[in-house]
Amino acid sequence: MKGLLSIILVIRILCIGNSFSWDAVEQEFVPLCAEEGVEVEVHDLYYGGCSLQQHVQFYYRDTAAYSHRVCSNSEWTNGEWRIIKDTISLKQALQDGEYDYISLQQASHWSGMKASYEPWLIALVEIVREYQPNARLCWMQTWAYSRDATHPYYPLYHNDQQEMWDSIVQCTNYVQQRCRAYHEDILIIPCGTAIQNARQTKLGDTLCRDGYHLNYIYGRYTAAAVWYEMITGRDVRRNRYKNAQMTNRQRRLTQKSAHKAVKNAQNALF
Repeated sequence: MKGLLSIILVIRILCIGNSFSWDAVEQEFVPLCAEEGVEVEVHDLYYGGCSLQQHVQFYYRDTAAYSHRVCSNSEWTNGEWRIIKDTISLKQALQDGEYDYISLQQASHWSGMKASYEPWLIALVEIVREYQPNARLCWMQTWAYSRDATHPYYPLYHNDQQEMWDSIVQCTNYVQQRCRAYHEDILIIPCGTAIQNARQTKLGDTLCRDGYHLNYIYGRYTAAAVWYEMITGRDVRRNRYKNAQMTNRQRRLTQKSAHKAVKNAQNALF
């Protein structure tokens, strides 16, 4: 049965993202899926630090602003599961066939600032629905910065990880409630929760490589494990894949952290 799903179905995903979607879906997500014979095709629209407002403005200006990264089981070049195509506009991406899932997210530095979400959140939802009425809409929750981060916007949260995380949780709840009021049952991808869970383990506050982007060994793996569970419905703790630099302990801790985040997201609002 392992390869049966890949024969019948390719799950197509569009991430309207930034460097945090790069961290979450471009390195570890496809090999996690490939390990279980699940075929996916991820189109990540990357523009560093892109906010909801910028996404909407890029759309209305029809700007080919995004680096178009395609990650799939069928791509294996120079040790990567992805190819980087020509730059693309949001409109072009939305017109490129049907997607099963489309994820939105806020720029990491604005993720805990509720005032930054409107009117851009619903404007972006409306843009997506104009072209993709049947896709499942997702919200990729970002994570708080490391305690010692030097990001220029960290002072918005008084350089306090807990304050930033609490603010992100509140905004995640807001997104879910706002979309439901707009008759959109948005699926939360709780990457931030998983990262915060992992920080409470023996891994400690080591999941970022520069204070805010995830490290290449087990930071990115943690976020990808959340995506794996949310998209496939399978328990990542049973997935045997790990990248070559990970220890078995790191895999175990990150998988448990991701699984706990997904279970919490399925049971309640943030």
